[in-house]
Amino acid sequence: MSPGAGRVVRPVRFLVLGDSLAFGTGATRAEHTLGARLTRILTDAGHAVELHVLAVPGATSLELAAQVQRAPAADVALLVIGANDLTRQVPPERSAAALGAAVRGLRDRGTAVLVVPTPDLSSVAWVPPAFRAVVAGICDALRARQTRAAEAAGAVVAPVAAELTRRFATDPTLFSADRFHPSSAGYALVADALAPHLLQLAAGAEDDAA
Repeated sequence: MSPGAGRVVRPVRFLVLGDSLAFGTGATRAEHTLGARLTRILTDAGHAVELHVLAVPGATSLELAAQVQRAPAADVALLVIGANDLTRQVPPERSAAALGAAVRGLRDRGTAVLVVPTPDLSSVAWVPPAFRAVVAGICDALRARQTRAAEAAGAVVAPVAAELTRRFATDPTLFSADRFHPSSAGYALVADALAPHLLQLAAGAEDDAA
């Protein structure tokens, strides 16, 4: 009998935490949301998956602690946060500190964490062209703080901002009707960008569980 014969591998327990982007606001169907799309990607790669979405539309980094506290035990967590920190003017140092604390809370439980920090909001419709460079700079500055805090706490930060910004800026169909959140097509693009990073974390988690 081969060494792995008869072994029962439990599902990869997958958490999705954060804000409306993590929740899937703007998608026309539940199966088009980020969590659902990434679950299918994991399943197609041969993983059994148990998905829990605890993201809350409108959440800032300051509200991550409550989501982490409610979260069940998990192998992998996706954490998408930052847009509301900017729109609600959360001080960048508080935003980064709260993100770092949330990552540490998850890592202390043995959860691998993939962070998607603040997107570039300069391409959304309500930003006047004359202010787009300023908005992009503010987003970049917060993203850099978030990245340092998240990596110091043990997370992997997905380096997808530049490519996604370029695509969203040039293709209005990637936005939903509110011109702020992604459309179903936008979530498909984001999921594809995150897939390699999530698959790597899930493979490590499954090996640890074996």
